[in-house]
Amino acid sequence: MIPDREPAPRAPASPSSDETALLLREGRKIVEALGQTLAPLVEVVLHDLTRPEHSVVAIANNLSGRQVGDAATEMGLARLADPGFPDVVASYPNRFPDGRPAKSTSIGLKNHAGECVAALCLNMDVSLLGAVTAGLGQLIQTGVAAPVAETLAQRSSGEVRAALERFAAARNTTPIGMTLAQRREAVRELAASGHLNLRHALADVAATLGVARSTVYTYLPAEHQS
Repeated sequence: MIPDREPAPRAPASPSSDETALLLREGRKIVEALGQTLAPLVEVVLHDLTRPEHSVVAIANNLSGRQVGDAATEMGLARLADPGFPDVVASYPNRFPDGRPAKSTSIGLKNHAGECVAALCLNMDVSLLGAVTAGLGQLIQTGVAAPVAETLAQRSSGEVRAALERFAAARNTTPIGMTLAQRREAVRELAASGHLNLRHALADVAATLGVARSTVYTYLPAEHQS
């Protein structure tokens, strides 16, 4: 009877392969976390660049239609071919297979020897955001200017005094110190801006200018004297 042969011992994994496995294990956690955080607009993909023909090892929010085991992209192959390839290529334009525009970021992951063995990639679908941006732009667009300036704030009679004080200050004087021509101009501006429609507006004008209310009527434009 021939004794059973013992199985040949398996060769121990190299330190570099152990390190790659560790990077990929931790990278899967990042893919899961970013996928949940950035769903549904950002696809997150982890590549094992030591196996470029089957590099995809994890994918979240699958927007590109790729599957685990699919090959590396041109970016991944470029990382393998050029040791000086940038570690991070951020926010570059890209496209999904169906033509939708994408904004992509590729992050190379290196082992202790400086070899790029993995890559973490983010691909954002910007087609929906572009449509939303265009819609918001149209929503906030305004037309021609209104025939009169308008404010939606609640107006008070105190605005009459403030308006007269601003008018006088611009002419290096005070409301009481204004000339007759200046007072008439100030009252015309109050009428044009709608201040005289406020309750007790004429009384406030008289008190601010230091004149009788009947005098204020003489300052009014003809259309406001009826």
